[in-house]
Amino acid sequence: MTVLTIITYTGIFVFALTGAFKARTFKMDVFGGVVVAFVSAYGGGTIRDLLIGIKPVNWINDNIAFALVCAGTIFTFFLKENVNRFKRTIFYTDAAGLGLFTAAGIEVAMRNDLNNLYALIMGVVTATFGGLIADIFCNAVPNLFKRGELYATACAIGGFIYVLLKHTSISTNLNLTICVILVMGIRIYSKRKRLMLPDI
Repeated sequence: MTVLTIITYTGIFVFALTGAFKARTFKMDVFGGVVVAFVSAYGGGTIRDLLIGIKPVNWINDNIAFALVCAGTIFTFFLKENVNRFKRTIFYTDAAGLGLFTAAGIEVAMRNDLNNLYALIMGVVTATFGGLIADIFCNAVPNLFKRGELYATACAIGGFIYVLLKHTSISTNLNLTICVILVMGIRIYSKRKRLMLPDI
């Protein structure tokens, strides 16, 4: 199993957790939790694959990925905690998922012959659009559009560094790891320090 595969599966599980926690905050039942977890985990990668023209899309016939989504939902269902605690949990699992899927999305795009710019865009799409769709399902304002949230920006910065390092002698595995850590770090730091982009 390659590092890219490990990162992809870890990202699926982490985003499934994020979606399931989100569904719980909106008091959904188990089926609703599975749907939101599924969309959170697969949404961005599905859109990426459709745009690039990968057939079938990444999750078709992937039993491991589906099992990870179900496991994340079941774990959340049996976790009997105060719902208010989930806000912090959602933030950290979402930050981890952003980093994991940004790296995976860029690498998949590059392996399908996209140039650096569009590979970077596909990395941001992979990382953010699953959460965007899940938030819409929950009738919530998506993090992607919230003022004062370095969300896609964190993905873009980490992804840009990843693309730059692809042209050096650094190994792909180390580059993937750096990208994941960088995106997570920027997301968490910007939230704590309330960093934001200027208004339009």
